[in-house]
Amino acid sequence: MEKGNKYLIVIAGPTGVGKTELCIQLAKRLNTEIISADSRQFYQETELGTAKPSREEMSRAVHHLVDFKSIQDQYDVKEYENDVLRLLDQIFHVNDTVILTGGSGLYVDVVCNGLDDMPDIAPDIRASIILEYQKNGLKYLQDQVKLHDPQYFEIVDQKNPQRLMRALEVCRGTGQTYSAFRQKKKVSRPFQIIKIGLERNREELYERIDLRMDQMIAKGLFEEAESLFPFRHLNALQTVGYSEIFGFLEGEYDKEEAVRLLKRNSRRYAKRQLTWFRRDQEYKWFHPDDLHDIESYIKELTTIA
Repeated sequence: MEKGNKYLIVIAGPTGVGKTELCIQLAKRLNTEIISADSRQFYQETELGTAKPSREEMSRAVHHLVDFKSIQDQYDVKEYENDVLRLLDQIFHVNDTVILTGGSGLYVDVVCNGLDDMPDIAPDIRASIILEYQKNGLKYLQDQVKLHDPQYFEIVDQKNPQRLMRALEVCRGTGQTYSAFRQKKKVSRPFQIIKIGLERNREELYERIDLRMDQMIAKGLFEEAESLFPFRHLNALQTVGYSEIFGFLEGEYDKEEAVRLLKRNSRRYAKRQLTWFRRDQEYKWFHPDDLHDIESYIKELTTIA
């Protein structure tokens, strides 16, 4: 495979911005396939809470790495990197372009840049942090990471205890921030990468997020979360869209408050996603409705007729 004429087109952006429809249209025009970089959509049991593409949407273009794992499976970012590289090798034998899309910045980064070379941490440090989490809860982890690595705290999924504990153990085990280990040299890939970011003005984006949440609730989000309640301890469910409803089901607050938290936390999640992607100067930003301009930009950077 020659690097010069193979292109991975990254379509990134926050939740609710309109990535799904744009990518389907682009895939049809480029006659190619879509690989998901949304870690919340890997799992078969999570439908509404992750705003997964519908069956109708997925029938319009080939999608990979959606609905292919169980929430009870162990699946990490290194396995994801290997799966994507294997898929790219297969698809590039047929097509000159492939679309990678999602809002999980870590998963996009690992495909583009490789996995960061993180240090080994003594097991007793990890064990002590787990005990602290079990005793003091999620807010404690958030406060600790914010104190020791404020840069990473701004972009991490603050509802994900595994990510928070990982950052904290690196800080304690090395005396350096987790962010410092994430700034290594990029790996070389056998394809070129075009990074496109999708954005809307904040008011428009937040209105879309609130509307989509209302639609998800109407379709049965609370019922879906209730069916997953026995598995709420699993890492795959430690995310916006489920944790707020789990709190309601545990009697911490009423349904009205759960809805308020769902919308607020989804907006905050979108803000963190934008912070993550905007720190990468390689992205060219477009409104999702600007399909023609996006196509023109891709053609400028490729040898595709």
